[in-house]
Parts: sequence; structure tokens; C-alpha cells
Amino acid sequence: MEETLLQLFLRVIGEQPTSVVALPIAGSNRKYLRMCTKKQSFIGVVGTVLEENKAFITIANQFVSKGLPVPRVVGVSDDEMCYLVEDLGNVSLFDSIKKGRETGEFSAQEIELLKKTIAYLPSLQIEGANGFDFSICFPQAAFNYRTVMWDLNYFKYCFLKPAGIECNEEWLENDFEHLASFLLQDKSNTFMYRDFQSRNVMIRNGNPYFIDFQGGRKGPIQYDVASFVYQAKANFSAEVRETLIASYLEALSKYMPVDEVAFRKQLAFFVLFRNLQVLGAYGFRGLVEKKKHFVESIPFAIQNLNEILRNNYFDTHFPYLVSVLQQLIVRYTHQATSTSPSNLVVKVSSFSYKKGIPEDTTGNGGGYVFDCRAIHNPGKYEQYKQLTGLDKPVIDFLEQDGEILAFLEHIYALADSSVSRYVERGFSSIMFSFGCTGGQHRSVYAAQHVAEYIATRYSVKVELVHREQGIKQQFN
Repeated sequence: MEETLLQLFLRVIGEQPTSVVALPIAGSNRKYLRMCTKKQSFIGVVGTVLEENKAFITIANQFVSKGLPVPRVVGVSDDEMCYLVEDLGNVSLFDSIKKGRETGEFSAQEIELLKKTIAYLPSLQIEGANGFDFSICFPQAAFNYRTVMWDLNYFKYCFLKPAGIECNEEWLENDFEHLASFLLQDKSNTFMYRDFQSRNVMIRNGNPYFIDFQGGRKGPIQYDVASFVYQAKANFSAEVRETLIASYLEALSKYMPVDEVAFRKQLAFFVLFRNLQVLGAYGFRGLVEKKKHFVESIPFAIQNLNEILRNNYFDTHFPYLVSVLQQLIVRYTHQATSTSPSNLVVKVSSFSYKKGIPEDTTGNGGGYVFDCRAIHNPGKYEQYKQLTGLDKPVIDFLEQDGEILAFLEHIYALADSSVSRYVERGFSSIMFSFGCTGGQHRSVYAAQHVAEYIATRYSVKVELVHREQGIKQQFN
């Protein structure tokens, strides 16, 4: 299939690419490749489902025709399984708000970028729908009862049941159907993006561009607002959410009269629904497929769910569903608190073997030292020599190669076993040290990811030191 993409590139661009670099795979099985000549860069896409490819291409062309900021489709293979799109660069909105996400304090610049992004949403929803034939959308042309129940059952079977929550199937189904009736009240002819969140927004020259809308369909405008302001790992405060909703409503008012009270009342149901749908995805992609980003997002989504139930009166509409969700929250809260001894400190470090293994200052000698030198070394290549394992080009190199991902899977399992046992036995410290030749690329990547993994799964103090880089970080 990639040969087909190369043939398409030659036919459309008129020359062979001088470089082809695979991009990291996220939540789908589509393959993305950055294909460059000396003067131009494009993204090649190898799809897996013909109907999904057609949906993306048609929606993209519709948006471009309306002057909306999305990547242009520059070529499609004869079998429509591969296509080329404009390259919007490497910086997503999610990357651009990193400091705010990590600290909970968003700068004025970050807030303005978020407001600018959500202010585009009414244009996508209304102008994007103008004259559009929704029958091309995949897997459904419209947000309807069937798709609602698909998502609710996705949550039930991929997250709720694996969490060990016992429930009365009939009572739960009754509340699912009742929730669906609230969600389907709006019959407007607007475009529903489906996954409108900061990872699917690229920033180029300070402006947002929108990607990954192949799941879009006709549907209510509240869904996308809920998706954006309650994105699990965005870490928005209630104040930031209110600011973003206000920006959206101001932009929406240019297209239609807005009943803010009615909008917010309906939005609450979509916030609940979207959170359940997201937990279903995290359950499947994270707990089943073991994709790290999705596993790490679960605690944030549970925190969102707790806040949603606390600030709304869903128990008057869906009493049994709310009781089940409260059990789920208690289960995850208990897991966190049961792994939070006040005296356990997990010390994670990266180091250069040339300068010796990190010293255990506690004297108990507990923990592990891992040698990363067998992993393909980005430090051999000129473009990476001044970077570290914290920089995106190095991260992309390591993840596309894949060796380090397989390496870390074993360490994650070992960390789970050791940290949980140390907690049970009341031990005070454990070390995870990662070494490579210079303590710059492979060991830094590994230490950073293991520290984040432990911090998201256990309420223990995690001290991270990238020794040769002079960087220290503390979690929890």
C-alpha cells in the first residue's frame, strides 16, 4: 500500500520524495507519513477503510470550499485507499498549551489561542454543513439513537465491566435510553466534528488548523463544545471552561440567535455523554490495546466525571446510572488512595554510563538499573545531536523505530509489580535508573515515560532526575 502512496506522490508532485518519515500512530490504524522534496512537504495517508477515506476527502474539500482552515487534499490514489494532504507542521494546540496543562495555570497567550480555536467551531458546524451531503459520512450519516447506544455500550463493555462494577443490566439500559432521549432533542442541520479537541488542532503561524474530522456527521452543536472544554488531559479549570464557552457562544451568535440558558442546560447532557464515550475509548485503546496515552488519561477522565456529577442534578433523570458512576469513581479513588503511603518515594533517573550509575543515598539498595544502549541511538544522527529525549523530533524518532516502546512495556509491568508491593509492605524508597552512552536521548526518554507512568497510576511521590541534563522534576 505504501508503494501506491509513492506512485501517487510521483504522479501529483512530479518527483519522488527525498525523505519519507512515518509519524506516530495514535488512536487509529491509519498510517501517516511525512513525505518531503527539497522544497515541499506533504502528509501521506494510508487508510484502512474505504468509506472512511471517502468521508475525510469529501469533508476536507467541503471545508476548503468554504474557506475554512483545514489541510487541502492534493491527491487521491485510484483505489481511494491512499491520499496526500497539505503538511501543517508538528505543533498541535495540545503542545502549545503544555505549560498550562501541566500547572493548571494558563497564560494569557494560551487562553487567547484556546479562544481563537473554539471561536472557529461555529464556522465548521454551520458553514461546513451548508450544502453538504451528509450521506457520505462514516460510519453513520447523522447522530442518532443507534450511534448514541453504540457509544454508551462501548463505555459499558470496554470500561465499566472491566473495572469490576456489578450492575443491573435492565436498569442501566433504561437510563441509557433516557439519556439518549435528551441528546436527540436537537434536530438541527449542523456538522458535528465528533472529536473536536486540542490534539486535533494544528497551530501554524499562530493560527489553528483542524484535522481528524473523518468521523464527522450531522449532529447537535453541543457535542463538540463538550468534547473541547472537557478534554481529559487538557486540565481546564471551571473558570477556563466558562471563558471558552462564552467565546463559543459569542461566535455562534453571528450565525443564529442564542438562548444561553437552553444551550447550557442541553450542554450538560452532552458533557456527561461525551465523558462516558471517552472512557469507553480509553478502556479499549488503553486497557486492551495498551496504548500509553490512553492509560494516562483515565485518571483525568475520572476526575472530570466526578466534577460533572457533583455540579449537575443527573440523579433526578438517571438515578441508577448515577449510582453506578459513583461506584466507578469510588473504585478508582480507592485504587489511588490505597497506593498512597506517606513514606514511599520513587526515584527515577537517566544517566550516562561514562559517568557512573546513580548513587543510592537511602542505603537500602532497592530498585533497578536498565541499560538502554541496545536501542537504536538517535545520537548517531546529526539532526538529533543537540536535542534530548524530551524533544519532539527525538521522541518521534524513537517511537517510529519502535524498539523503545517494546522495551518499556516490560518495565511498566515490572514497575506495577514492584511499586504496588513496596506500597503494601510500607517501604520508603525504590529506584528506577536508565543509562545510555551520553545520558541524553534514550535514557532520558525512558526515564521520563516511566516516571509519568508511575505518577499517573499510583499516588506516590515520584522524583525524576535527568542527571546529565541538569533537570529535576517532581510528581504528586
